[in-house]
Amino acid sequence: MSTAAPTRATPSAPTPTTVPRRPALDWRIRFAALSLIWGFSFLLIKVGTDGYAPFQVTFGRLLFGTLVLAVAMAVKRERLPRGRRTWLHLTVAALLLNAAPFSLFAYSELTIPSTLAGICNATSPLWGMALSMVALSEDRPTRRRVAGLGLGFLGVLTVLGAWQGFHGLDVTGTAMALLASLCYPVGWIYVRRTLAGSGHSNLSLIGSQLGVATLQLALVTPLFAGFPSVFRLVPLLAVAALGALGTGLAVLVQYGLVNEVGPTTAQMVTYFIPVIATAAGVAVLGESLSWNTPVGAAVVLAGAALTQSRARAKPKAQ
Repeated sequence: MSTAAPTRATPSAPTPTTVPRRPALDWRIRFAALSLIWGFSFLLIKVGTDGYAPFQVTFGRLLFGTLVLAVAMAVKRERLPRGRRTWLHLTVAALLLNAAPFSLFAYSELTIPSTLAGICNATSPLWGMALSMVALSEDRPTRRRVAGLGLGFLGVLTVLGAWQGFHGLDVTGTAMALLASLCYPVGWIYVRRTLAGSGHSNLSLIGSQLGVATLQLALVTPLFAGFPSVFRLVPLLAVAALGALGTGLAVLVQYGLVNEVGPTTAQMVTYFIPVIATAAGVAVLGESLSWNTPVGAAVVLAGAALTQSRARAKPKAQ
């Protein structure tokens, strides 16, 4: 459930007296916590839509997430970005990385199980690799990446039961979930081309981005969903947890991991999300699980991992 493309900020050179601060928790513990938070997000969406309209769930999620990041920005005394062009790019990024995918996932889970939504989210690296090879000149297609893409999309067809003619599958809901996963790499490429190297901190950019996305949903929700007439407690708590933990806190943990262990290791969390989402959906919500769902998910993850891997350099002849 990524919200923005992690980019490593270039820190200023420390003075001789500066001692780097070690995080209180080991990065492996934070990695596991992030996997659990994002894995359970699909369950929380499902519970939230039991009591509220999808746009209402998304608005609440963004609102609670923005509040968490606003507190973090205030504690660290981060300033809002400046410049009309920067805010224009943030508006587009907010739509692609937050407002659109969050809403699509919420709508998709009206008709598909949370397990399937979590697996569809795992296709995001596949879409990203396919798009980056076209849109980013530095990402050249290789046999390994092409093979990974082919393997990954074969896994998608396995999950969907293509040999059965997609029998028993809600096409609209599944298409929404896949479209949501496509939004993320489109947004990442846009951010990489427009906001990378802008001079603003990651916290400032993502906090502002979530704030803009909240405003976007504040305009859209009354038009299409109105205001809830009854506030049901359990769905409300699910939305609050989805926003505060699955959006706000998760972003802070994600960027901390990127800064400490690098984006390559940090993004490996993507491969644990569908496993946790599937386990949560089956164990907590009692969702059914056929053999092709876990098998296809494993193939999807193997393909995604292959697209992200690099071939070992051959030793040079003496």
